[in-house]
Amino acid sequence: MTSAQTSPHSFPAPLGFLKGHGTENDFVIVPDADNDVDLPPALVARLCDRRAGIGGDGVLHVVRSAAHPDARHLAAEAEWFMDYRNADGSVAEMCGNGVRVFARYLQHAGHVTAGEVAVATRGGVKRVHLDKDGSVTVRMGRAVLPEDGVTVTVDGRSWPARNVNMGNPHAVAFVEDLAHAGNLYDEPPYEPAAVYPDGVNIEFVADRGPRHVAMRVHERGASETRSCGTGACAVAVAAARRDGADPAASGEPVTYTVDVLGGTLVITEHPDGEIEMTGPAVIVGEGTVDQAWLTDHA
Repeated sequence: MTSAQTSPHSFPAPLGFLKGHGTENDFVIVPDADNDVDLPPALVARLCDRRAGIGGDGVLHVVRSAAHPDARHLAAEAEWFMDYRNADGSVAEMCGNGVRVFARYLQHAGHVTAGEVAVATRGGVKRVHLDKDGSVTVRMGRAVLPEDGVTVTVDGRSWPARNVNMGNPHAVAFVEDLAHAGNLYDEPPYEPAAVYPDGVNIEFVADRGPRHVAMRVHERGASETRSCGTGACAVAVAAARRDGADPAASGEPVTYTVDVLGGTLVITEHPDGEIEMTGPAVIVGEGTVDQAWLTDHA
């Protein structure tokens, strides 16, 4: 919020928004170049409410890096900052599908053209390529594989889960049937809880063929979602290591196809550790939020 604002919950009139999705991981997009819009957690949760709000798995707050205290140090590398919020209003480090949709919005708004664009996130600067065929490729950075894992339990079944960090935490469990993950409305219990003091995204993974897997995910702060980009990257890395593939050791890139409920993502891990994710990103529509509704729920 800028210093000119006197109310912690004041908004421009009208508040504009767009709706977008990447493999059906959907987002409310709030353009706010100068960081004038305050988004308290309760308002984010209301915006993401699928019955009483606009509906989404999260909010993409579009701010110039130089205007946001969390991203000013990245302004020389990336003009735009993805201030991402989970559907419950909590702040998240990164969202892989979100950054693809964020880049698509920048193109839609005329801020960038097809080709390369840098996006600042709390998980660092992400390099994005807007392909002419409509797909978007994101350089997601390198995976960190901490030694400490957890055991995830659903309906009396338990599985070891690989700890993978993609700028945000993931626990990857391989199962025989994705139905074994249960309803995923609530976070599946895991032990020891201390491994993830700030919560975790939990992926359940089943094999579909050579270097081809399918997943379901409980996203931290959002329940089950139709897709999770960082989760797909974590799954591909965990599957590669399970299958004995390590690009750093072999010198050859490894590519996995990852089916999510909302479509398909292609994940490639390179010998230098860099992970690329390719998939669709769509702007569905745009509009304005009713000022009275904003005031009632501020």
